[in-house]
Amino acid sequence: MLFAVLLLIFIFVALFLFIGVTEVAFEKIGFSRAEFLAILALTFIGSFVNIPIRRVKSVENVVEYEEVRYFWVTYRVPQFYSRQVTTLVTINLGGAVIPILVSVYLLSAHPSLIAYALVGVAFSALIVWLVARRVEGVGIVTPAFVPPIAAAIISILIFHGAGVAIIAYVSGTLGALIGADLLNLRGITKLRAPVVSIGGAGTFDGIFLTGIIAVLLVSLLAVV
Repeated sequence: MLFAVLLLIFIFVALFLFIGVTEVAFEKIGFSRAEFLAILALTFIGSFVNIPIRRVKSVENVVEYEEVRYFWVTYRVPQFYSRQVTTLVTINLGGAVIPILVSVYLLSAHPSLIAYALVGVAFSALIVWLVARRVEGVGIVTPAFVPPIAAAIISILIFHGAGVAIIAYVSGTLGALIGADLLNLRGITKLRAPVVSIGGAGTFDGIFLTGIIAVLLVSLLAVV
């Protein structure tokens, strides 16, 4: 009982800190508390929604072994055949669509930052693409802190001013989305995953968190 109570307290404190830190990040890029809460709620609900885009089909060669036993000796006989592999490509509402819409809104509200943001997105996407790895049966994986750190450093290097937090958010969000997901869609059936979700699914996605962490890192580095 004591362990359960302590666990609930820990979860409550962690959730409170997460919401507080996330709110600070969104305030730094110009959103009010009400707008932040709306985005947070939509992201959480949308993280469970995958929008189908297309089905990708390919033919792969498969080798299976059949065991044959003669005179008390077991032989493994290879069997070669081809099979069709189908992967459903979807885009996650909370992990991709909403962060994209937030980024587009920020850039439309600050058109002077568009050129800098595009440069940040390009370099962030390249770095994320270089460290991303395909894991069969899982999808595309990247080291958790590489995208936000890369976005924060690049943003500080290319821009000095109040809009650097916006550039960091856009660079981190779109850079991670492009570098980890979009640039790895080619040959996606080789992952042997029945469904591949651009932006992830089921929880707060790494792309959503990347933008937040990038904004916080920029704020800390700017102070230092």
